[in-house]
Amino acid sequence: MDISAIMQQAKEMQTKMAKIQQDLAAKSITGSAGGGMVIVTVNGQGDILSIAIEQEVIDPGESAMLQDLIVAATNDALRKAKELSKQEMAQLTGGLNLPDLTNLMA
Repeated sequence: MDISAIMQQAKEMQTKMAKIQQDLAAKSITGSAGGGMVIVTVNGQGDILSIAIEQEVIDPGESAMLQDLIVAATNDALRKAKELSKQEMAQLTGGLNLPDLTNLMA
């Protein structure tokens, strides 16, 4: 086994992983709740980019419902972002399940 070839492969994988992470940061994923009344947009790394709330659900007497909708929409977006991250990393690992690489957003 050629150690220099292994080191070269590791370096190439590291470069590819950095590119995938950069690409994920540039992607937008949306999650919604309440039939689209609350929409949360995150990037592929799970950072919240924006929250949009329809005027109809902004009622001071219903703040608990609005809070629940925001949480639900955020969780929806984050689940989608995590799945996208796993799909992108699976391309790098050739479909192998390598938890440290494929669960970057865990």
